[in-house]
Amino acid sequence: MADGSPQTVTDTALPASTDDVLDLLTRGNYVADRSLATVLFLSMKLSRPLFLEGEAGVGKTEIAKVLAETLDRRLLRLQCYEGLDLSSAVYEWNYSRQMVEIRIAEASGNRDSDTLANDIFDERFLIERPLLQALKPGPNGKAPVLLIDELDRTDEPFEAFLLEVLSDYQITIPELGTVKAAQPPIVVITSNRTREIHDALKRRCFYHWLDYPDAERELQILHAKAPNTPELLSRQVVAFVQELRNGDLFKLPGIAETLDWADALTQLDKIALDHQAVDNTLGILLKYQDDIAKVQGSEAARVLEKVKQESTAAGRG
Repeated sequence: MADGSPQTVTDTALPASTDDVLDLLTRGNYVADRSLATVLFLSMKLSRPLFLEGEAGVGKTEIAKVLAETLDRRLLRLQCYEGLDLSSAVYEWNYSRQMVEIRIAEASGNRDSDTLANDIFDERFLIERPLLQALKPGPNGKAPVLLIDELDRTDEPFEAFLLEVLSDYQITIPELGTVKAAQPPIVVITSNRTREIHDALKRRCFYHWLDYPDAERELQILHAKAPNTPELLSRQVVAFVQELRNGDLFKLPGIAETLDWADALTQLDKIALDHQAVDNTLGILLKYQDDIAKVQGSEAARVLEKVKQESTAAGRG
């Protein structure tokens, strides 16, 4: 670790075009539209963090996982929460080892206080957390993928600290100096928009809103992620979920819930939706009792009837 600004290294292993990004995501079984692939390509090409907002369960976190897997990079995930501080996100000193070092020095009596202070604030005693780890290449020499997940759960002071990291890909450690990435990591930041993120941080990122998919894309996702689901069941599950998202629910089902529901129904040997199966498995699709009570029974029957009519009409067409 040293002060200074190492020259940024260009990563030739990154996708060379939007089409390459689409192919990359497809290999990772992630179904994306061209607008998402475009902003992903530009964020990697220009070394800018990608800030993704959207409802929970629409696939924001999955993007970072797919990038790490398909680009053969280490994934560093910083799960945000209220009260997150530097010791959990960036670094902390190993105080127990430092105390042992001090006791040994005192017993030997061969080091003065200034020398000892320099010795104990050494990299050997530094515990690196995700943000600091992200500034260093992985075992294969490639910069990692840094996922800062659910940033909206943290406090505003933590956002302020991120400004240095996201602007210059560097972190200042008072005892050691400035650590700067020779090769910027791929940074994906997610937010469920439970609160607004400060404009100063957003300005340092490329932004993309990830919405619920339309029926065609959600069916593609289901085919990719749950290929063993019978075709008729897949289409009915997607149609049912799409109809629920038009309703007044506290928490609309996301893509993750669609996949879980399809898998559960497949495990029950269902090849098509029926009223009993829907009512018995709504807890997989909906996560709040008020929502389940609102849908269960007559509303589920209405939606199911509509889904079956549309399915029959499509089959005739």
